[in-house]
Amino acid sequence: MKKCWFALILLFSSQWSYSQTVYQHVSNKGIYEFLDEMAGIHIITVNSAIKPYSRDFIAKKLAGIEEKVDLLNQRQIKELNFYLKDYHKEIIRGRYTPHRLDLFYYSDSTFLLSATPVLGIKYFSNKNGSAYHRWNGGEAFAYIGNHFGFYASLRDNYETQRLSDRSFLTQRIGGAYKDGNEYSEMRGGISFSNSWLTIAMVKDHFTWGNNYNGANIFSERTPSFGQIKVNIHPVKWFEFNYVHAWLASDLVDSLRSYQLTNVTRLVYHPKYLVANMFTLIPFKGLHVSLGNSTIYSDLGFNPAYIIPVFFYKSLDHTYTTSNYGGQNAQMFFDISSRQMKHFHFYLTGFIDEISIRDMFNRERHSNYFSIKAGTRITNFLIDNTSFTVEFTRTNPAVFQHIIETTTFESSGYNMGHYLRDNSQEIYLDFAYRPIRTMKLEFFYNHVKKGDEYGLNVTARRGLPFMETVQWESKRLGFRGNYQIINDGYIFTEIIHSNTVGDVQQYSPELLHGKTLTISAGMNWGF
Repeated sequence: MKKCWFALILLFSSQWSYSQTVYQHVSNKGIYEFLDEMAGIHIITVNSAIKPYSRDFIAKKLAGIEEKVDLLNQRQIKELNFYLKDYHKEIIRGRYTPHRLDLFYYSDSTFLLSATPVLGIKYFSNKNGSAYHRWNGGEAFAYIGNHFGFYASLRDNYETQRLSDRSFLTQRIGGAYKDGNEYSEMRGGISFSNSWLTIAMVKDHFTWGNNYNGANIFSERTPSFGQIKVNIHPVKWFEFNYVHAWLASDLVDSLRSYQLTNVTRLVYHPKYLVANMFTLIPFKGLHVSLGNSTIYSDLGFNPAYIIPVFFYKSLDHTYTTSNYGGQNAQMFFDISSRQMKHFHFYLTGFIDEISIRDMFNRERHSNYFSIKAGTRITNFLIDNTSFTVEFTRTNPAVFQHIIETTTFESSGYNMGHYLRDNSQEIYLDFAYRPIRTMKLEFFYNHVKKGDEYGLNVTARRGLPFMETVQWESKRLGFRGNYQIINDGYIFTEIIHSNTVGDVQQYSPELLHGKTLTISAGMNWGF
């Protein structure tokens, strides 16, 4: 079988000379789904519970796939060659190779710089009316030497009606709206990395927890925020991830705010997130991850929260004996098994509070957890296909907290599952990839949302699950997208949906009631 051009280059590369980290945004679904497919058929292994991946990581995985090119079908080979036109930059430095279309590209043995525009529009239409979302800006990344990476991405967004508001039960990335329906998003960072360690200071999105329709540990629904990230992967069977983030509380500190001549200077309460995840790989294809997190405020700088390997709930016992002076702690786990070729099984749990003593006491239980279970079957019996089944249940009061400065939110957007607490979802998906980077997808999901009990302290124990349904939506649809050039997509959706209940609070006006919504668009960059 004919090898791709990239194999010839690898023959002259005695070792991987560089180790730099620039993160590939999670919205670039094409490359993530290709790596997931390759993991599903045992070509590579990935820890898909932790995203985003770095460009360097993706390039190494593509190189590993290329070494097993004889196991791929024609569509997969073309897709591999397509992505290598972009990610060859992380391997070959200072010489010409066939590469993707960039607005500007320069590379030598010490310095690499790539810059591209960001342009996109998505148009929606149904019996309720029409709307569109357009975005424009630019992005760039650079490597200096063997260990330093830099990247930046700026885009301006405009929606004719708000489609991403914080109260809506949608997976669209939230916007920090100012006046009207416009918002901007600045992402980027700087990093140092070697073969087993990455330390990065970024403002970006991240997701924790295996999923194919919305993570329930950390999702990308929240507007990006500043964070320090650490990744340690010293051996094949262990990986560690840590995040310390500066969140946006949106809560005014009235004592620190002050009056000027014509205006009042508003000062907001500080709010922080600290989280870690330990991943063990006891057998090839099996990843078992355990972690915990805390939202904290009003402590100032505290070195205890900078120590990455702590169980942070215990720190509450050190600094306060009162729930009203404590912080908001969580635990979580993720189990991912690709040990059977073609099959990916996963189970993810988010535990906000648990009481073993009262677990089975209906009047006293306080088991605030979210659970997600699913499987994806890839290229089983029929090439270029996948079938996904996923179920999510989130109990009442999960992601909530009695202290407003320590809620599981940033900019008012929940950081966990997009349906928030007291909710349930069933998701089915069948996808076919007929040609390189084209995906045709048929899906169905049924979601239900119960009461949000809020901050009612007296009723926080024994809350019934889904006693009444406040909002419900059934969606049956087709989705198609094609990546024409690297990072350049055209896409369309046709969705029949029936959304009832408190639609004013939970749904954009365009999606109220029974509708057939047709949308289409294009983008270059993310």
